[in-house]
Amino acid sequence: MPHSPRHVEVGLAKANGCSSLGVARREQATWLPAGPRAQYNSVVNETTKLGSQRIPVRTVAVEVTGGPDLGLRATADELTLGTGDGCGVRLSDPAVSRFHAELRRCPGGILVVDHGSTNGTFAGAVRIERAIVPAGTVLGVGDTLLRVTDAAPVEVELHAAEALGGILGRSSAIRRVMAQIARAAQSDVSVLVFGETGTGKELVARALHDLGPRRAAPFVTVDCGALPPALLASELFGHERGAFTGADRAHVGAFEAAAGGTVFLDEIGELQPAVQATLLGALERRRVRRLGSRSELPIDVRVVAATHRDLRAEVNRGGFRLDLFYRLAVITLAIPPLRERTDDIPVLVEHFLRDAGWDAPVEQLVSPAAMEALTRLHFAGNVRELRNLVEAAVAMGEPPDVAGAPVASGAEAFATDLALPYKEARARLLDDFEARYVDALLARTGGNVSAAARTARMTRSHLSELLARRRG
Repeated sequence: MPHSPRHVEVGLAKANGCSSLGVARREQATWLPAGPRAQYNSVVNETTKLGSQRIPVRTVAVEVTGGPDLGLRATADELTLGTGDGCGVRLSDPAVSRFHAELRRCPGGILVVDHGSTNGTFAGAVRIERAIVPAGTVLGVGDTLLRVTDAAPVEVELHAAEALGGILGRSSAIRRVMAQIARAAQSDVSVLVFGETGTGKELVARALHDLGPRRAAPFVTVDCGALPPALLASELFGHERGAFTGADRAHVGAFEAAAGGTVFLDEIGELQPAVQATLLGALERRRVRRLGSRSELPIDVRVVAATHRDLRAEVNRGGFRLDLFYRLAVITLAIPPLRERTDDIPVLVEHFLRDAGWDAPVEQLVSPAAMEALTRLHFAGNVRELRNLVEAAVAMGEPPDVAGAPVASGAEAFATDLALPYKEARARLLDDFEARYVDALLARTGGNVSAAARTARMTRSHLSELLARRRG
């Protein structure tokens, strides 16, 4: 039998920002299975030994006001709504998806993110994929109505330093992740790491290994998205000589090679269904069978998996096995995109400069204006993209080239505030766009208004009007 799908969600958060972590306080409680639960509690008890500080973050409260679960309440800084075990708000409504939607407390209200649910998430007649709603909004999920409101702040832990196992940053967002990594590292349970491409998921996996009791044993990485299913099975479980065409010698798989250590399954969301089933069986039995062999070998490893995909949405649509998800996600860590931790950019820039051999003052290559311009970029490639920009700047002896790079945009910068009337919301978005566009334009041209007007293909007088409007 697989683990009961009950897990503690450890998420990431921007302090007083959009995402967070914690165990939801709720009247309908769910718990870890006995083994992982005991191990997790022992990790929690290590908190005072790791060097940290605590800050308050705002939370959201949910009350079911209509439907089969009338009266159900839950409070946390991040909540998942759904019928699946482990959801902060676990509903019995059959019209609700297993992982239906997520709620997070944000500065502008409550962020609602739908996980590709079958029947959608609604605020009145408006179907929501991702939006900010005001406290007091009633949401519709399936045949259930829920009121979302503000709740009392809770204290969360931040790592005391600006570095942990290769992870750098001064923002409360990343220091909160560091604190969770330090705690989770002391456990032996599986960890699932979420994050966009380039956010440093492998660094997180490595830190979990290096800070834990298995640090002296191997750390083995398997890129699940880089190999076809047949070769991937061989990489994971090994094969015997003659197991398939071209197998001219026996091969030791990752689970054998990492004996006593950690297997890092990168891009686990790319696994094909057949390999998912085999992997689940290996994790259930703690035994693997090489391809072409009739005997099984015991395994002793910790599993850390990572993905840039929304695995809850993948589970909802049937692309990822629910039982495997629960096996991997005993603890989940969500890594913030760089645009949500812009306070870390100066720290990272200096680190990458020194790493690339730049010994002069940072300002000689990256001026304060250039640094400010970097904090406004969207960074679709996140920390990896920033590193590439800095390394190119050192190689060329020129400031980072941000010309033409997209500024922060999309849902993060332009989330819809449903508390406002349409005209006012539209006007705010346009004002925000103008401000961001003009700032990026002037940063690109070094403050030269004429050059900026030519770049934007507008008259100089029109650009001057936009500047005057902003200054007014």
